[in-house]
Amino acid sequence: MSFKTNINGHTKVFCIIGHPVEHSMSPVMHNAALKDLGLNFVYVAYDIKPNQLNGAIKGLKALGIMGFNVTIPYKERIIKYLDKLDPLAKRIGAINTVKNENGFLIGRNTDALGAKKGLLDAGCKIQGKKVVILGAGGAAKAISYILAEDANKMIIANRTEKRAIELVKNLKQNFKANAEGKSYSEKILREELRDAEILINTTPIGMYPNINQSPIPKELLHPELFVFDVIYNPLETQLLRYAKDIGCNTLSGLEMLISQGILAFEWWTNKKPNTNLMKRKVIEYLEMK
Repeated sequence: MSFKTNINGHTKVFCIIGHPVEHSMSPVMHNAALKDLGLNFVYVAYDIKPNQLNGAIKGLKALGIMGFNVTIPYKERIIKYLDKLDPLAKRIGAINTVKNENGFLIGRNTDALGAKKGLLDAGCKIQGKKVVILGAGGAAKAISYILAEDANKMIIANRTEKRAIELVKNLKQNFKANAEGKSYSEKILREELRDAEILINTTPIGMYPNINQSPIPKELLHPELFVFDVIYNPLETQLLRYAKDIGCNTLSGLEMLISQGILAFEWWTNKKPNTNLMKRKVIEYLEMK
């Protein structure tokens, strides 16, 4: 039976760090799950400016924060402050979840597994497909690494072409991946999307409050594309609206958010959260805004 947990001297803390973090739904879903299980924990969000990261990590350890999530722009920068990475996170070179074991910080990447689970659950067949990924940051790393062995071809398109090429180089060092890094231009995207079967946006373009922006024009899409936008605020981005208008199958970032959140919650607490409750609370919150 669930009951309301009152914050007291025994309450332990989980959190998310990033810049910005006010858009994050992690506190909403984690606090709902913690309360449902009657666990004496609270989950909060900390906006950490880039020049504060070193001090913030020392503070989290000193305060005994039990675990924390990491979001933009620290998924890669955080690694140098950690004591250990799990094998997948080490290969990816980006993490989004940390567990604090008596001051010993362990990093994992639950984004990767969460993204793949979301795609498969939505009926997206990855094996043998051509995948175009927009962006080359932490989320792009996680998703490209988890899909590399299944996809037939992968295009990483980024505004800074050098970062896309570096990501592809790392992919090829870790997998037998057929991948190319290219600049993020309409001409290149038009050419690459013509025969692509999966499009994944990992950029923040279209995220709240810029909800009317899309990372690519509507005319570059075609009905045979499966379009996945990792953004979950708003629930339906401009890109997903464009995709639905022309008949594409789509997936929002909500499924990835919930899936990665469940993995983090179970790792931190050794408890299984109520998945439907977590999802419902996020949707209710976003619909109220």
